[in-house]
Amino acid sequence: MGEVAERMRAKLEAALAPTRLEIVDDSHRHAGHAGAHPGGESHFSVTIVSAAFAGAGRVARQRMVHAALAEELRERVHALQLRTLAPAEDAAAR
Repeated sequence: MGEVAERMRAKLEAALAPTRLEIVDDSHRHAGHAGAHPGGESHFSVTIVSAAFAGAGRVARQRMVHAALAEELRERVHALQLRTLAPAEDAAAR
């Protein structure tokens, strides 16, 4: 895992105390597209399960993640695909 992904992991763990967190660098699939960096770490897919999401709507959940990753989104991350779940939703999906 690269430096940007590690920073994202640390910030999401601190802000949302997830029970499950998966961060996948999808940058290789966007080479040559807008926002792509030659070294990667510009496009990510994130699955995060957190009790902080219980009772919150999709947009509120995305705002929580975006707030935690504001610096990365401003400086390096061009695209962030999110799957945000409360623990009960994660258990039902498995």
